[in-house]
Amino acid sequence: MAGFDRDQFVADCINARSENDSMGAVREVLTRAISDPSVVLRGMGEPTQAGMDILHRSPTLTIFAATWTPRMNLLPHDHDMWALIGIYTGREDNIFWKETENGLQARGANCLFEGDVATLGRDAIHSVTNPLLRFTGGIHIYGGDYFDAHRHQWDPETLKKEPTNGDRVRAMFAAENERLKVQ
Repeated sequence: MAGFDRDQFVADCINARSENDSMGAVREVLTRAISDPSVVLRGMGEPTQAGMDILHRSPTLTIFAATWTPRMNLLPHDHDMWALIGIYTGREDNIFWKETENGLQARGANCLFEGDVATLGRDAIHSVTNPLLRFTGGIHIYGGDYFDAHRHQWDPETLKKEPTNGDRVRAMFAAENERLKVQ
C-alpha cells in the first residue's frame, strides 16, 4: 500500500485548483487522500499538540494539517473563502451559524469522523469542537491565503463579532497546548 506523499498531495491540489470547478476538483483530491485515513495518519504522524502544519501557502490556495487537543473548542469564525476539511484521525463537531438582524444564530450541526470531508462555502460561519479525549487531525484546504484574509470571529458568550487573523488563531492553539499541560 502506498503511503501519503505530502508533496504529491500538494501538487495534485495545485493542479486541481486550476480547473473550472476548482473547489470541486480539489475536493476530489482530498476525498481520495482521506479515503484511507490511516495512510494519511502514518504520513502526517500521530498528533501530539494543537497546531497547524502548513503544507502550502499561496494567494490562491492554503493547505495545512490542523490538530486539535482533546476537548478543544474553536469559537465561531468565518474564512472569507471556500474551505474543505478532511478528517484523518479523531472527530470534529461543527455548529454552523448565520448572521441575522437579531445577531448570530445557530443553523445546524454536523460531525466529521475519520474519512469524512466537509465543504464550506465562502460565507460559512462555524465553530469547532473536538469532543474526544484524544487528538483530532484533519487536512484543511482554503481557496485563498488563509493567513492573510479579512476574517472574523465571534465571542463564544456574547456572540459579538470581531476581526481575527492568523496570529490570533495561533495564539488559541498555543493556549490549548498550555491547557493540556496543566491537566
